[in-house]
Amino acid sequence: MTEPSLPATPAACIIAVDGPAASGKGTLARRLAAHYDFAYLDTGALYRGVALSVILAGGNLENESDAVSAAESLDMARLEDNDFAARLRTAETGLAASIVAAMPGVRATILAAQRQFATQPPDGKKGAILDGRDIGTIVCPDAAAKLFITARAEIRAERRFAELRANDGSLNLGTVLADIHARDARDEGRATAPMKQADDAPLLDTSDLSIEEAFAAALALVEAKLNR
Repeated sequence: MTEPSLPATPAACIIAVDGPAASGKGTLARRLAAHYDFAYLDTGALYRGVALSVILAGGNLENESDAVSAAESLDMARLEDNDFAARLRTAETGLAASIVAAMPGVRATILAAQRQFATQPPDGKKGAILDGRDIGTIVCPDAAAKLFITARAEIRAERRFAELRANDGSLNLGTVLADIHARDARDEGRATAPMKQADDAPLLDTSDLSIEEAFAAALALVEAKLNR
């Protein structure tokens, strides 16, 4: 399957933010988008949407044809629906998303949507910020600025546990940490578009930073790139 190519000179300013689950990349990407008044896309929500669509349709998460069909028919507006959006953030959907995200057919379908968003931001925005795992390496390799956000696995597990336990009292920290390790292994080890730091993406470890400290550091790195 041939991947859609980026325009030679995209009109929009694109900022790519990558990193593993619960590293803080989503929070920082949203803050950067608000700062620059850019459009923001959580690309992980697209894969979660595909996975949840398969589950709700009674499909097989291990069957690539089921997942590709869900990706092709995914309505991005549905991602904002309150009930659907709430289920996107569950631990079950997160694990399911990492399964369908490893499928080449799903990634090819989602890739086209991501690139369209990046090069033609909605609402007349002059730029776009996308966060994910392969934005700087595959989706938007020519992005004006890139970041790779990370944190220690134990810290990320604590963050995700705090986020999920309100909706699932059966969760425990050990289970969440195991899920973090399993997801990292899938994201880093998949054959198609594995998660990795782009050569020109500075690394920002948020393990011991407050949200404000992390945002200040991220903004300084982006500004340095944009002003170069």
